[in-house]
Amino acid sequence: MHARRRTTVLAASLVAVLAAGPLAAPAFATPAPASAHHANTLDVKALTAALTGLPDQDATAALVRVGGADGTWRGSAGVHDLPSAAPADPDARFRAGSTTKVVTAAAVLRLAAERRIDLNTPVQHYLPGLLGGKFRPITVRQLLNHTSGIPAGDGLGTTFEEVYAHRFDTLPPQQVVVSAAAKGPEFRPGTQQHYLNINYTVLGLLIEKVTGRSYASEATRLVLAPAGMKNTYFPGTDPRIAGPHNRGYQAVKKTDGTTELVDVTEWNQADRFAAGDMISTTADLERLLTSLFRGRIVPRPQLREMFTVPAHIDGATYSAGLQRFAYEGKVYWLKSGGRYGYNALIAGTRNLDRTLVYSVNSTDAKGEGMNPVAQRIAMAALK
Repeated sequence: MHARRRTTVLAASLVAVLAAGPLAAPAFATPAPASAHHANTLDVKALTAALTGLPDQDATAALVRVGGADGTWRGSAGVHDLPSAAPADPDARFRAGSTTKVVTAAAVLRLAAERRIDLNTPVQHYLPGLLGGKFRPITVRQLLNHTSGIPAGDGLGTTFEEVYAHRFDTLPPQQVVVSAAAKGPEFRPGTQQHYLNINYTVLGLLIEKVTGRSYASEATRLVLAPAGMKNTYFPGTDPRIAGPHNRGYQAVKKTDGTTELVDVTEWNQADRFAAGDMISTTADLERLLTSLFRGRIVPRPQLREMFTVPAHIDGATYSAGLQRFAYEGKVYWLKSGGRYGYNALIAGTRNLDRTLVYSVNSTDAKGEGMNPVAQRIAMAALK
C-alpha cells in the first residue's frame, strides 16, 4: 500500500474507533520543548514530530509511552498550565476517563474466577429491583460487552455550559441507574451492541453488592495493587486531582465569536463511578496493560473474555473492557477515555509486540472525532 493511502486509511480507522476532537482556539503561551528517550527501531522521528508545537489549538500537553518488541519510547510536550507556561510534567496524574472500564472488567472477571460472580447469571439476580420489571434478564457478560440494552442514564446537563455549572455537584451512580431504568430497554439483551457508561455503572454496583465493600477498595485490591499501579486512585466526590498534574482546559465559543480556554481541572466525577472516575499516570496505565495481557491479574480462562467480541452481532467491536481494532493484518486491543480537559488511551497487540499509552490534554476532549494530536501520536506509534 502506498504511504499516503496507508496514512489515510489508518487515520480514518482511528477516527472511527476513538472519541475526542478539535475545536478552534486562540494562540497559546510559548511552547515548552518536547523531551524523550528511546531505543531500537521505533519511528522516533515520527513520534517526536507528533508532539512538536505543543501547546497548540488542539492540546496543551501530551504524555506518551510506546513499548514492545521494537524497544521503548517516552515523550512529553506542552505546558503544565497556560499562565506559567512551565513544561508539562511527564509523570503527571490525569483523569483517565473510560480506561477505568478496563479495571472494572478485570475486577469482575477476578470475582468470576473466585466464583463469586457467574457471567451467565442475570444481574437482576444479584441486584433485585434495580432495573424494575421492564427489562428481560440481562447477564453479567452482556453488561461487560455492552449488549445489555439498558439506555443511558441522565446526567447534570446536555451541554458543556450546563454540566460546567454543576461541576462540583454530586450525582450518585444509583441515581444514574434509576434514571436509565425508568426509560425502559433500548433493545432486547444480546441482540445489539451499544457502548454506554451505564453498563459499567451497574457493574460497579454489582462489585459492591457481592463483596460488601466499596468499588474503589475492591478495584484497588483486585487490579491496581497486583498491577503495581501506586499512582492510580478513584477520587469519588473530591473534585481535585491529588499530586502532580497538568491543568486541563476546554475551548468554549463566546457570544462574540471568539474562543476562550476554560480551566476544567477541578470537577466532581462521582457519577462516572466504575465507568470513568479513575485518575492515573501513563506509567501506571502501561503497567495495567502489560500485567493484564500477560495474565498476571485475571486468570487466563476468564481473561479470554477481554479478547472475545460477540460474533453474532454485526459490527460489534467491544469485548469485556476492551475494543478490537484491526489494521493491516494486526489486531490491537484498546480502550480510550475522555473527561473534559483530558484524553487517554491504552492499546496493544495481544502478544504485546507493540503497546501505546498516552494522555493528551485536549481542548475538546468530549468532542466528535479524534483529537488531532492524539491521532498523530497513534499514527506514529502503530504504523
